[in-house]
Amino acid sequence: MKPTRHSFKYWQWRVILCSMVGYSMFYFVRKNFSFAMPALAQEYGITNTDFGIILTLVGIIYGVSKFLNGFIADRFNARWHLVIGLTACVILNFLFGWSDRLSSLVTGQEGGPDFVGTMVVIMGVLLVLNNIFQGCGFPPCNRLINHWCAPRELATKTAIWNTSHSIGAGILAVLCGYLIGTTGDWRTCFWVPGAIAAAGIFFIIATLRDTPSSVGLPELPDTRTELDQDDSPEAYRAFVRKKVFLNPVIWTLAVTDLFVYVVRFAVLDWGPTFLGKMSVPLSPQLAGWTIGIFEVAGCAGMLCAGWISDRFFGGKAHRVCAIEMGLVAVCLVVLQLLPPTTSPVVVLAILALAGFFLYGPQALLGVTASKHATKKAASSAVGLIGLMSYASVVVTGAGLGWFSDHFGWDHLFILMAGFALLGGILVSLLWNIKDDGYLHEPI
Repeated sequence: MKPTRHSFKYWQWRVILCSMVGYSMFYFVRKNFSFAMPALAQEYGITNTDFGIILTLVGIIYGVSKFLNGFIADRFNARWHLVIGLTACVILNFLFGWSDRLSSLVTGQEGGPDFVGTMVVIMGVLLVLNNIFQGCGFPPCNRLINHWCAPRELATKTAIWNTSHSIGAGILAVLCGYLIGTTGDWRTCFWVPGAIAAAGIFFIIATLRDTPSSVGLPELPDTRTELDQDDSPEAYRAFVRKKVFLNPVIWTLAVTDLFVYVVRFAVLDWGPTFLGKMSVPLSPQLAGWTIGIFEVAGCAGMLCAGWISDRFFGGKAHRVCAIEMGLVAVCLVVLQLLPPTTSPVVVLAILALAGFFLYGPQALLGVTASKHATKKAASSAVGLIGLMSYASVVVTGAGLGWFSDHFGWDHLFILMAGFALLGGILVSLLWNIKDDGYLHEPI
């Protein structure tokens, strides 16, 4: 028993840590476009509305891809799922760095409306393809966490794993801020992170494995489902219908996550732009640090929220989500009320505090969904939530792009505070739901 327990702990932490590194690489070849946008706008005159349309389109595509890959992930080897997706994303990022040259090949021009219009289309197509394969990132990792971590520790371990979001986005923010600030070349935002992500492909192949049974270990105890007796395709489809599509808990969590992502993407996608247009504008380097610190604070917030959920709320992570969404709304209202003479350091500190509270729900809503869908359909449930959450890009992409072109950024924070408050109210309706969807009685 002791050797098995020791081996399980070794592999559990190896899978958690190595999948964190692997998933953070996906951010290196996904969120870099936001940092290239100001330089692209300055060099080619591309409008915020154009950028917003692109962000909306790729966000919807990513949500659909995440949804479909959720079903694939529940039945496919996680290591190779990650490798296939990341390889494609790296190739597409290098091509994106040549999008201006591709436009010249198509139009035969080096500038002008036709050149810029064609370049926008090429960027849109490459980003759509990129986000199709970005959907291969989170679902297989969610499969791994739910197969290696028992329900009683899922909130804590998932919160630890979810720091990979912030690690990847935070390092990328600082890296791209300096690349743009020092070179002034938007292409470096795609080529340098792409090279780093390419090394991550080999890291995943060398270090990651799939479920406990793939390394000769027993599966988690007390996680029985109906599929343990009948795992046929027909039984699996019926199981997914019951645990995911006909489950009101999953749908409530999905709509709540939409509100979480409206706030999150407003900062991540438009942060480098609106922070540079405040009454006290921030330099590209300081804007990069601000978004990076927002992500670092999110890391700390996720860890605290996961530990608090398991330690003080008996694993009922949705209760912590309800409380924290209210606190996010408070932080955003404070940001809206700050006078124009406020120091950028104060803006940074309050925005970091908002990130601290926001990233708890961003991680823990999926924990509640995974518990109720069980490890057999956890990625399918999170895929559905991902589809709904990425509908937020309709607001944060084309919506905010159009709004900023016509009205500026003056009322951004109060708008986001309203979305945060709505999310907190909605998830609070689940306050007294049961713990999970496993079969705890003898079969």
